[in-house]
Amino acid sequence: MTPRRIIGVEKNYDWGDEITIRHTLGFPSERGTKIAELWWGTHPQGPSHLDTIRGGPLLQDVAGEMTMLVKLLACAQPLSLQTHPTQQQAREGFAREEVLGIPRDAPQRMYKDESDKPEMIIALSRFEALCGFAPIDKSVRFLKSIGWRREAKVLADTGISGYLTWAFQQDKKLRFWRAPKWMKNLRLLHPNDPALRIVPLLNHVVLNEGEALALPAGNLHAYLHGFGLEIMNSSDNVIRAGFTSKHVDVDELLRIVDTTPLLEPVVHVDENGMYPSPSPEFTVGVASVVDDFLNHHRIAYGQFGDWDKTFRTLRHAEPVFIEAGTRADFPSHFGYVCVQN
Repeated sequence: MTPRRIIGVEKNYDWGDEITIRHTLGFPSERGTKIAELWWGTHPQGPSHLDTIRGGPLLQDVAGEMTMLVKLLACAQPLSLQTHPTQQQAREGFAREEVLGIPRDAPQRMYKDESDKPEMIIALSRFEALCGFAPIDKSVRFLKSIGWRREAKVLADTGISGYLTWAFQQDKKLRFWRAPKWMKNLRLLHPNDPALRIVPLLNHVVLNEGEALALPAGNLHAYLHGFGLEIMNSSDNVIRAGFTSKHVDVDELLRIVDTTPLLEPVVHVDENGMYPSPSPEFTVGVASVVDDFLNHHRIAYGQFGDWDKTFRTLRHAEPVFIEAGTRADFPSHFGYVCVQN
């Protein structure tokens, strides 16, 4: 057995761009076609093939149903403010929507499968995001600093959960003249969105290449801009609260969101070449550790030299599937490996 090229499934969302993903992989862009995500996995909403775009076998026929989903994500505009369910919440939500007869591809469908969805994103460029709640005292100080004293008092008096319930019920316009640039940008794009009152409570982070976010289920987050490698449980369950034209369900979000402050949102690779994973379903590390997980299916992404012996001189970044029991033996290890546990 040898490693095999994995052929992903493009997702054309309006927050993507025409260039980043295709050019990174060495393909021409298509004018007017925004590629926001490229999926590598066996999820029914985007099953990958192996070897060739046409005629190659399904990844599922070789690997079985994978519990890990890997994506490239090109974020030219902010994504929705969202969270994902725990395992129990996903099972309950999926069963509820099945009983209601909501088609799994319907726009208002939130629970498309029974899996939880902890996720990690590794920055492949400068990457800006909101993730997890900051400590209350820090958020109170920030709200006061931008002149939102009423909001600061509500947060101090009621805590994060109480503030969220209150904030989504408000319709009074806010002043943004003292707000940071990223908040002004969100207001410009979504001037009447109630979620504008929520974002000051979140950690605003800017990742350098190679830095990552590890987001457990229930974490409230919104990616603002950048290019990254995203690894998650194989799920498409999303509950949105704002900044989107897609279905929003504030009541469901308030029911499942985790309001525990996230004190250390940014994670780094350790001395063993590994990132701290938010899920027992997958492990993530730099590509040099690829053969440390010989008994597991792996998806690697990066520049690996002439790994397929085609003697091409120009090698772009490539996605590669390495079946359990197979060694990679890459000539180069510039990239990352995602391991299904």
